[in-house]
Amino acid sequence: MKTIGYAAHSTDANMVPYHFEHRALRANDVAIEILYSGICHSDLHTVNGDWGPQPYPLVPGHEIVGRVIDVGSDVKKYKVGDNVAVGCMVDSCQDCDQCHNHEEQFCRNGMTPTYGAPDRIDGTTTQGGYSKHIVVREEFVLRVPEKLDLSRAAPILCAGITTYSPLRSWNVGKGSRVGVIGLGGLGHMAVKLAVAMGADVTVISRSSSKEDQAKAIGAKGILASTDEAAMEKAGASFDLIIDTVPVKHDVSVYTPLLDVDGSLVIVGQVGPMDEFMTIPLIFGRRRVAGSLIGGIKETQDVLDFCAEHNIHPECKMIRPDEVNDAFAHLKTGDVAYRFVMDMSHLDVDAA
Repeated sequence: MKTIGYAAHSTDANMVPYHFEHRALRANDVAIEILYSGICHSDLHTVNGDWGPQPYPLVPGHEIVGRVIDVGSDVKKYKVGDNVAVGCMVDSCQDCDQCHNHEEQFCRNGMTPTYGAPDRIDGTTTQGGYSKHIVVREEFVLRVPEKLDLSRAAPILCAGITTYSPLRSWNVGKGSRVGVIGLGGLGHMAVKLAVAMGADVTVISRSSSKEDQAKAIGAKGILASTDEAAMEKAGASFDLIIDTVPVKHDVSVYTPLLDVDGSLVIVGQVGPMDEFMTIPLIFGRRRVAGSLIGGIKETQDVLDFCAEHNIHPECKMIRPDEVNDAFAHLKTGDVAYRFVMDMSHLDVDAA
């Protein structure tokens, strides 16, 4: 299938139009016309080569909402015209204990990311959602509930599941005291989801400048991490803290905020971190943990949860040719919304 997208050809993260071909449909494949594609901060890290060498040219994007345009002969779950979604992975071995436990993201043989990875069968590089079309194995295609606005649903496929999974894993519910570090693309979804679960939610940020935004989506307010008196007063006041900061930072500032047996879960930063003080951990049985995304079943769960509770990401709609401006904005600091590209502006036949 011939298509067009925006690709990086080197570590300068300059995205340019790129014509390429997806594989012909296998018996268990679904072909999708992409309608909307979210821009994740990890896309920028990846195309920059921050996480290692990349197989350029590379089309990023793993927050994908689209419409089925063709299916393979063995496909049973989807038909032409269905509204569907694709998240951060497009394949796994389907045979190990983790895959059988609906935790494909932890596949013992390595899950296949939506872009920048070799296809498990033919070895070609997977290309992502900054494009007009994608071809994906049926088991990794998700159903978009009718109650969701298609134009605002894409970030649920990464920002949503990345924060939903630890909230579920740590059993957040009515009365849970949850802190969310950062009010960017991940952070604002963590707030909305935790509030819908019945939690008492506070945003933790360097300043109180986004307090109105935090309160508007259900948080009690903001705890300014630069306010030493406020931080000391807030000691031992959280059961769970979701850390969404995507760059290297000092975790020791936040661990004293946890109550006994509390957990700080890192979902943003990937890579080395500064040494942190162990005293708050040892003397409060506190822990620092990590969480990736979720499996396919849990990703469908978060889509259904968002539909049930009328939760939509805060989105800023852009054209695909504005992607470099969006990347530049991400580099300067977090924003309390997600950039989403309207892929109707992409023309396969364009020069």
